[in-house]
Amino acid sequence: MALHTTNVLTKIRAMIMDGEIAPGEKLAEIPLADKLGVSRTPVRLAFRTLEQEGLLIRPGKRGFQVREFSTSDIQCALEIRGALEGIAARRLAEQGLDNTTLEKLKEAVKAGNSLLQKGYFVEEDIEQWNIINVAFHNTIIDASNSAPVRDAIARNNHLPFASVNSLVINTKVLDAEFKKIQFAQVQHQAVLGALIKGEGARAENLMREHAQVALHYTDAFGLPAYKINHSI
Repeated sequence: MALHTTNVLTKIRAMIMDGEIAPGEKLAEIPLADKLGVSRTPVRLAFRTLEQEGLLIRPGKRGFQVREFSTSDIQCALEIRGALEGIAARRLAEQGLDNTTLEKLKEAVKAGNSLLQKGYFVEEDIEQWNIINVAFHNTIIDASNSAPVRDAIARNNHLPFASVNSLVINTKVLDAEFKKIQFAQVQHQAVLGALIKGEGARAENLMREHAQVALHYTDAFGLPAYKINHSI
């Protein structure tokens, strides 16, 4: 996915999460493209991805509508993802890391450190962090050798904001978002350490906690509270 498209996708996700685009609201390519100052193409591609993620639905033959969901729905979906990824991490720790898996995880952690080394975050970093983050999570899931866990995660990924690909970065407060990404990177390092030491229970608990960063640590990072409608 092109960098430009990824940034548009991230911005639309943040607009939905912040309530700027309300549940049930109908979306059209041209007005949203004009609002974001981009062409229709990245918006069109973003709509397709957001439909796959369960954030948009097609109410008819034309156009999209924001799926109705609540913060509680997101919380539940993230808890499920954390539980499933936790199982994958525990299994991997207990069976031991092979050299290929170890190198992939080390490379993801190294790439994360390199990206954050400059001490701040810019919009161009969003796609790179997403690639690093997805690689880290998918390596653990794939190396756990559990088809049931992998299939359950794939099904859960179709719920709003449940997928590890559903990166939410508020580009208006990148300094605060940088703190969130720093914390996520520290968690990656901790998970890798637990996996190397064969600490299955610790690896599982760390992955469960890791899935909750987006919702539970907004105050700590100085991020504005999300404004998803709780009454749905």
